[in-house]
Amino acid sequence: MSEKRIVAVRTSKTVYRQDGKIYKVFDENYSKSNILNEALNHARVEETGLNIPTLYEVTTIDGKWAIVYQYIKGKTLEQLMNEHPEKMDEYLKLFLDLQLEIHSKSLPHLNKIKDKVMQKIAMCDLDATVRYELHTRLSSMPTHEHVLHGDFNPSNIVISDEDHKPYILDWAHAAQGNSSYDAAMTYLEFQLTGNLDLAEKYLDAYVSKTGTAKTYVQRWIPLVAASQLPTAKKEQAEFLKHALNIYDHE
Repeated sequence: MSEKRIVAVRTSKTVYRQDGKIYKVFDENYSKSNILNEALNHARVEETGLNIPTLYEVTTIDGKWAIVYQYIKGKTLEQLMNEHPEKMDEYLKLFLDLQLEIHSKSLPHLNKIKDKVMQKIAMCDLDATVRYELHTRLSSMPTHEHVLHGDFNPSNIVISDEDHKPYILDWAHAAQGNSSYDAAMTYLEFQLTGNLDLAEKYLDAYVSKTGTAKTYVQRWIPLVAASQLPTAKKEQAEFLKHALNIYDHE
């Protein structure tokens, strides 16, 4: 057996590569139900035909739960964007095309995004009036059944060295619902990482390609921001509250 190679260390989990597989190992305090739900999400998305790594198994390693995936050797789209800024338009087009391909799928057994956001808003440390306004806005938004990635950003796309195809990673937050929620999430993620120009370029490309009004996507931004607040780090929380206030009257 080859040596472990650490790929990433995140809060409550460690990801490493060994023998052509990726092992995502969770800490003891991580919810078993969340781990099994993540694996189930991935398995269901595999059935849509989207190009994603194969899920091999859910197991325990040294008493800790782990999910084992196919290892895709290559560079993330984020790495390529940083290495070749002159190709940004080409990479952004690929990025958007992949997201729209995800949204073209339907999986009725995935959790509903409205239910998830409703629960997250209730958990927020916000004034009761603000939470009520957010719940009211959420209830008024059209309900759709598109597959949503929930964390769609360039670091979750790997271009394979072997077949040069893009593989979409990390389906822990997958849900079904309105695709503009996913677009608002991606927009905010670009902003959170300091890619302000790319955030605006992405949003312009999204609304142009889909024929969606920009103000419609912007109406989702406070809802996305609120859904991220319960688990946000301090510096992120300040940004999310700012985003919530900017768009709460759009």
